[in-house]
Amino acid sequence: MKFKLEKKYIIRGLISFLVVAGGILLYYLIFHGENVKNNVNDFLRVMRPIVNGLIFAYVMTPLLNVLEKNFIKLANKCNINTSKHFGKIRGISILFTSLIFIAVIYALIAMLVSQIVPSIENIVSNFDKYITDLTRWINKIFEDDSQIGGVIQDLIRKYSTEFESLLSTVVLPQASDLIKSLSLSVIGLMKLLWNFILGFVISIYLLFNKDILAGQAKKIVYAFFKTNSANYIVREIRFVHHTFIGFISGKVVDSIIIGLLCFIGTTIIGTPYAALVSVIIGVTNVIPFFGPYLGAIPCIIFILIVDLAHPLNCIYFAIFIFLLQQFDGNVLGPKILGDSTGLSGLWVIISITLFGGLFGVFGMVIGVPIFAVIFSIIKRSVNYNLEKKKLPTDTTLYQKVGAIDSDANFSEYKAPESSFNKVFSKKNTVKNVDDSEKKSNDKYIEKKEE
Repeated sequence: MKFKLEKKYIIRGLISFLVVAGGILLYYLIFHGENVKNNVNDFLRVMRPIVNGLIFAYVMTPLLNVLEKNFIKLANKCNINTSKHFGKIRGISILFTSLIFIAVIYALIAMLVSQIVPSIENIVSNFDKYITDLTRWINKIFEDDSQIGGVIQDLIRKYSTEFESLLSTVVLPQASDLIKSLSLSVIGLMKLLWNFILGFVISIYLLFNKDILAGQAKKIVYAFFKTNSANYIVREIRFVHHTFIGFISGKVVDSIIIGLLCFIGTTIIGTPYAALVSVIIGVTNVIPFFGPYLGAIPCIIFILIVDLAHPLNCIYFAIFIFLLQQFDGNVLGPKILGDSTGLSGLWVIISITLFGGLFGVFGMVIGVPIFAVIFSIIKRSVNYNLEKKKLPTDTTLYQKVGAIDSDANFSEYKAPESSFNKVFSKKNTVKNVDDSEKKSNDKYIEKKEE
């Protein structure tokens, strides 16, 4: 007798296996969490070059696409068969992309070593002098009102101590340790270089074969899912990719340009610690909406403290940053980012507040594209269900809807008249009656005089 294995028994067995495996996994997470954490860290340490390669390739992909597109146009103008020499065109594009990527990394490290760390060290060494000068300046301003001056001085002492502790115990040691590990620790330097070089090599292979890898991934999706489901998955993944790569890469490029323009402008107007201030402005500019304020306000206060002898420098800097942010918000930002998220200002603020509260600064950066993806999925699902019901998808048509009948006819909602409205309408009626009576009386008097 031939044994026939039915599909329902396979599904039940698979579900039972997953339940047991999930229970075992939950047990180990609860009672052996430290071992699991160590095993995960070991796995991530082994996978670090591959993860670095994936990150490098993902970051370099937009630049590669732009260069490749321009090289193809140039080849077409020179009557070169692009399909035949596509491998060479991609290789040249990857070469230029890699050189630009390495140049940016080198510039960042050079700026960190030559400008940022010495600036922080100088601030820490002169911090007591800055606070003393600021206290004298406040005493001079509030010499007629000692009570306000005392309150401000107490606030300065409190927060200056916290800020000095942050600089001396967190920021400066981390920056110095990074440089020491790069310059003194041979083993650490070799590990860092090895992970970077291996990750960079992996990213080159990923970039060169990105079309094949994308095709293989789609092939797997269509092999294990129904065609409609596979189409939906591919479409959503493509949308997520375009949203993230468009927003994050655009925001990074925009912030680099703003940081460079800030460095040029602050150097011209003579702002102290121009490199450090420009890095702060550039980095905080990555955060949407709140970023310019998070960077500009502390920098303005910082410049005022370190350069009390020339308080106009603080005003010049504030005016320059205001003009720079206007240029970024109205010209540069829309030119680079366009409508990469499709979110209104309200949803941008909500996404930054929500993800910033959950994940800190990192959440403020990635919150907007994540919320844009969620918002788009919900919007398309709502529109799809409305179209199935043969209802319109235009939001403005639903603003005053009270009910919709079976023939999709809209009836407007009318709020019940409140007591206030009744009193108000009576007053208007009385006023209108009085006005009409006055007009009729005036007409009567005019006729009598004639």
